[in-house]
Amino acid sequence: MNEELAATIGTISRAAREQMGLTQAEVADRVGLVPPVYSRLERGQMLPSVPTLYRLCTELMLSPEDLLGLSESSKKGPRTRPEDEASLRRLLFLARKLDERKLDALLRVATELAR
Repeated sequence: MNEELAATIGTISRAAREQMGLTQAEVADRVGLVPPVYSRLERGQMLPSVPTLYRLCTELMLSPEDLLGLSESSKKGPRTRPEDEASLRRLLFLARKLDERKLDALLRVATELAR
């Protein structure tokens, strides 16, 4: 196992998860892992499979380059973002769980609140 790569993926995954306001259990469920295994991933004690890496990128809204530590922004440490982006990412995470009817209702409420 490449320990440096495992540590990079773990650190970046943790930072993205925390920015989204998610628990390890929530992310583990979304990527198809049990929480203790996801915890090992965040601690850099294991490397994810390619399908799990893909799901991590999708659920944590990271590019593969960012998650693998290949982009300039990831080399500078955890990405810094405006404070409200974490709230928007959390809202998107929750909206993905809604059926079409509830999503439509959420859009109507958001439209009214934005006026």
